Amino acid sequence: MPDAFKNLINHTTVRDTAQALQMQWPALDRQRFEQMASQGLDELEMKARAMQIAEALDACLPVDLHAAASLIEAALAPVRTTDADAGDTSGPGAGLNGWVVWSLGEFVARRVERQPADLHRGLDCLHALTQRFTAEFAIRPLLRDHPSQVWPVLARWAADPSPAVRRLASEGSRPRLPWGLRLHASVRDPSPAFDLLEKLQDDPDEVVRRSVANHLNDIAKDHPELLADWLDRHLPGASPARQALLRHASRTLIKQGHPRVMAAWGLGRRFKGDANFSITPARAEVGESVELALTLRSGARQAQTLVIDYAVHHVTARGQTSAKVFKGWKLTLAAGETRTLSRRHSLKPITTRRYYAGWHAVTVQANGAPLAEAGFHLD
Repeated sequence: MPDAFKNLINHTTVRDTAQALQMQWPALDRQRFEQMASQGLDELEMKARAMQIAEALDACLPVDLHAAASLIEAALAPVRTTDADAGDTSGPGAGLNGWVVWSLGEFVARRVERQPADLHRGLDCLHALTQRFTAEFAIRPLLRDHPSQVWPVLARWAADPSPAVRRLASEGSRPRLPWGLRLHASVRDPSPAFDLLEKLQDDPDEVVRRSVANHLNDIAKDHPELLADWLDRHLPGASPARQALLRHASRTLIKQGHPRVMAAWGLGRRFKGDANFSITPARAEVGESVELALTLRSGARQAQTLVIDYAVHHVTARGQTSAKVFKGWKLTLAAGETRTLSRRHSLKPITTRRYYAGWHAVTVQANGAPLAEAGFHLD
């Protein structure tokens, strides 16, 4: 994880958190809390930092969850009205908000695990926390362990006045939330979320709608036919906002060329014509980039709507290859038209991808069907 990102949780975060809590509860052993939360912090990655602060909270806050939750709520910053400051950390005297809320939510989840009778008090606290950052990670173990009690709460939250709470109803119940606990029951059967997703897909807040799209895309990875069924019901007559949501929800299956999903978007037909694909330079180094050039010559008598993606077959540490699909272009090619498309593809390392030397094949697909192939050698 890039240093600049993990350092959003830092020693200042710990100090400001201690100050905000002590203002509400003078009995806090601030020295112990700061020592536990800060120990070896610079060597930890981001999630480990959040978990270490949660452990310090667990050790230093009142044992009774009701008392601890009331203390946390009293120490919170004012409710955010926009997402512009979503990544901000707490400042002296400003109250708790930003990245430390991840740790606060984890603390609540751990206490509920040990004090399950206080589940609803914990949920009330997460309702407050998510309006200062997010509680999408903390809600997941509660949903796993107490589904019959948590799903009705999420259904109510789907109608909450706060967009942050409405987003939590969708985001917190995603089957495959990145960085979050996988909800295996929802992977197997996503239907408990259908009612709240249907309510939220036309939410006035774009952030809420984006969460619904990502939730539906999670479902599509395990149950593609359910996503196709969803499109059959909700795409006809959809508003532009809902169309955008459903298009984002369809992205995985469009890349895979799923027949029903492609047909729902009018993309079911194979490209008719010729394609010439090239990559320059032929050799590149990590940190550089290569230029992709694709020339299409239509052989059809009518216009063709095309979604073109490309897959880079990365060399792995074991000398094998692993394909990663990237978005390319969406276009309508007129009958008999010739068009050249270009894209610069970066080879700069990122958190989730390391590069290894060797031949990297690149395949282009149109409407999910293979179209052309080229490649480059990474030195």
